Amino acid sequence: MSIWEYANPKKFMDTTAPAVPWLFWGSLIALAVGLIWGFFLTPNAENFQSTVKIIYLHVPAALMAINAWFMMLVTSIIWLVRRHHVSALAAKAAAPVGLVMTVIALITGAIWGQPMWGTWWAWDPRLTSFLILFLFYLGYLALWEAISEPDTAADLTSVLCIVGSVFAVLSRYAVNFWNQGLHQGASLSLDKEENVADVYYIPLLVCIAAFVLLFVALVLMRTGTEIRVRRMRALEARAERGAARA
Repeated sequence: MSIWEYANPKKFMDTTAPAVPWLFWGSLIALAVGLIWGFFLTPNAENFQSTVKIIYLHVPAALMAINAWFMMLVTSIIWLVRRHHVSALAAKAAAPVGLVMTVIALITGAIWGQPMWGTWWAWDPRLTSFLILFLFYLGYLALWEAISEPDTAADLTSVLCIVGSVFAVLSRYAVNFWNQGLHQGASLSLDKEENVADVYYIPLLVCIAAFVLLFVALVLMRTGTEIRVRRMRALEARAERGAARA
């Protein structure tokens, strides 16, 4: 079976629709377990006190904000190369979800920053690149709404997505590119010495899994909705052409 079979809208919807409720329930259960475990069953950190627990929202949201854009990049490239409408609609469907994740990450980062750094905002390399990524999300959604012809909108938003990927990379690796800045190193790393303490590590992984499941569920659901909207508009256009000929 080829993955390209799922470029067929009907096959895509028939395959993904049954999985969406399970993904939602899985995400809700994992989120409840992760947040209760993280917020109520882990100790305060020696240096950060209770503020350390913001990582259970901030880190998963920031990871999904960046990875959502990378998912949009992949599906946008598939659209430009293969012209599969489902891929373009999947990118469009992921954008609002990624935008919300970015907002959550920015807000929780500010909540963390105020007691830790003494300010709600600093023009730190990672924070600045993340803010620019947020603006790219807004621009991406605005471009879809501004262009009425769907294929042209998909082409232009795909190009914008490719350009914006630079800032997605900077958001992820700014701490490595620039040593200066207030933002601390990665909470999760292949280097075990850079990870958070084990007592926080496992509930953090559970919260990340919850955000991943929620993101996948929302994107699949929204992609199905976009496909239905595209079908409805095609039927309306066909009906209008038929009425004009009559």
